[in-house]
Amino acid sequence: MERRSLPEYNANMIDSEIIFSVHDSPEGGYEARALGHAIFTQAETMDDLKTMVRDAVRCHFDDKTAPSVIRLHIVKDEVITA
Repeated sequence: MERRSLPEYNANMIDSEIIFSVHDSPEGGYEARALGHAIFTQAETMDDLKTMVRDAVRCHFDDKTAPSVIRLHIVKDEVITA
């Protein structure tokens, strides 16, 4: 079976977005970890976390390679009795 590469527009769309997995921090507040990149940050409030994530992305990438979209995937664990 022949492998085909993604069309150029799809490759550009993938590179233009970065996804963070956001969890409640055990110490309080929130933690965000980028998927596929070595970027981690944390903050007390969701508004502060958004600011910290933007700052971390700016520090990690240069202007030419920076993604144009940051997606926060918020993961919430809830424990219920059986």
